[in-house]
Amino acid sequence: MDALYPRLLVGDFAACFHFYDAVLPELCGAVRQKGDAGGPYANWDLDDQAVLSLLDRAGLAEVLGEVRAPASDATMLALRVADVDAALAHCLAHGGTVVAPATDRPHWGPNLRTAHLRDPEGRLIELQSY
Repeated sequence: MDALYPRLLVGDFAACFHFYDAVLPELCGAVRQKGDAGGPYANWDLDDQAVLSLLDRAGLAEVLGEVRAPASDATMLALRVADVDAALAHCLAHGGTVVAPATDRPHWGPNLRTAHLRDPEGRLIELQSY
């Protein structure tokens, strides 16, 4: 089960995809599980555990309801949880700020539900369950 992993938010998806697709297998044995150079998403795993994922910055902006994702959003932590709504409420009670409420996203994957928030210093976090 993927507990926590980095997601890079990129502007030149194809270039970043080709880079990580070439270096991750050699450097750490991570193998691409999903995606291609056309984007907007790709991920690499090692022994069924997420190592890294890429997401096109423009696609993220759409999800967050923004014209474009801020340039400061270069990374996002993705955290798999049992209950997105409860996890979001817990994070908000401890200083998080909601960016996009809990939403079902079947076009991303079967039974996928996400919420997006920022920690007290503005780092972007995705809570996900599937």
